[in-house]
Amino acid sequence: MAASTGEIPPAALEDRGSGRPLLFLHGWGVSSALFAPILDALQEGHRLIVPDLPGFGATPEPDVPWSVHEYAAWCSALLDRLGVETCDLIGHSNGGRIGIVMAATYPGRVRRMVLAGSAGIRPRRTLRGVARVRFYKALRMVERSVLIPAALRRAAGRNADQRGSADYRAVSGVMRGTLVRIVNEDLRTLLPHLDLPVLLIWGDQDTETPLDDGRLMERLIPDAGLVMFEGAGHYAYLEQPGRFCRIVEVFLRDGEGAA
Repeated sequence: MAASTGEIPPAALEDRGSGRPLLFLHGWGVSSALFAPILDALQEGHRLIVPDLPGFGATPEPDVPWSVHEYAAWCSALLDRLGVETCDLIGHSNGGRIGIVMAATYPGRVRRMVLAGSAGIRPRRTLRGVARVRFYKALRMVERSVLIPAALRRAAGRNADQRGSADYRAVSGVMRGTLVRIVNEDLRTLLPHLDLPVLLIWGDQDTETPLDDGRLMERLIPDAGLVMFEGAGHYAYLEQPGRFCRIVEVFLRDGEGAA
């Protein structure tokens, strides 16, 4: 299980409308503002709960690096503070990863879940990938070694920084440690235990979370269906917002009579 979360950051969030609660969880490196184009279309009959996750937008960073489990616990605590017992959930990318853990860890907390280009499947490493990781770690060892001249240590650090992913290079400190913890966890073992209906929406041109990840999730989740958006990438819900909202409305409406 994850380490202590430290102090729980307060939430910056939009909370509007009335009806069945619908929680939106955004992806890594962005904020809840990216949901703005679809909120009006989904508001009827729903209380929209749209937070900036800790470390993004206007919500402060956690005081220690978090894993996806701490993010799921934070979301559950947020619902407690808002007096919400059960909600529907829309998660994009890393927000979908958090949704998976939340639904698995807190059964009954999420009634129905939409995963859009969801993260959570750790890609299998190739031999080239393993070599890159080893070289990166060697550079970091040089950077930290007190036995190596300072100029060489700095050069190794700069080289390592350039070899990290764009997401890794864009953050530092607590959030860099958080990213490492999150991306190194594979959630596929949780998927067969999800006891709720799940709608998967994927762009067939998604290069961040490939369509094969969506197909795998559809096979592993007991009650899941996959809808593919032709010609769309990782932000399919923004590229085809009208279609996205119509499909989500039908999916959530079909469960209105569920306990």
